Amino acid sequence: MEHIFDRRTIANPTATVAETQRPSYQAFRILHLGFTVAPILMGLDKFLGLLVNWDQYLPAFANNILGGYGHEFMYVVGVIEIVAGIGVFLKPKIFAYVVAAWLGLIIVTLLLIPGYFDVALRDFGLLLAAAALGRLSQEYAG
Repeated sequence: MEHIFDRRTIANPTATVAETQRPSYQAFRILHLGFTVAPILMGLDKFLGLLVNWDQYLPAFANNILGGYGHEFMYVVGVIEIVAGIGVFLKPKIFAYVVAAWLGLIIVTLLLIPGYFDVALRDFGLLLAAAALGRLSQEYAG
C-alpha cells in the first residue's frame, strides 16, 4: 500500500510518482530551476559586479544614446532579470517566453559588438532552452 507522500512531490504537489519518473518531467524541473536561479543571479550581479563587468556587453553607440548612462541602464537590466527569474518560478508558462524574448534582445545586442559572437551563440542555446521550458510548462506547470 502506497503512502500519500509517495504520490506527491514538493515541486509539483499534483504530480504522481509515475509522472515524476518521466524524462520530460525531469527536464521541465531542471529547466524550471535553471531559468529561475540564473536570471536572478545575473540580475543581482548587475549591482554587485562580482562575476563580470556587464558594461562591456553594451555597445558604445547604445551608451551614447543613453547619454553616457549605460552603467545605470545596466541596473534597470538587472531589475528586469530578477523579475523575470521570479516570474519563471511563479508562472513558467508565461515567463519562459519572456526570458526567451529577453535573450533574443541580448543576442541582437551582442551581434553589434565585434568579438562577442561566441557569447551570442551561447545565448541562442539558452533561448532555445527557455523556449523548451515554455513548451514543457504547458504540460507540467499548474
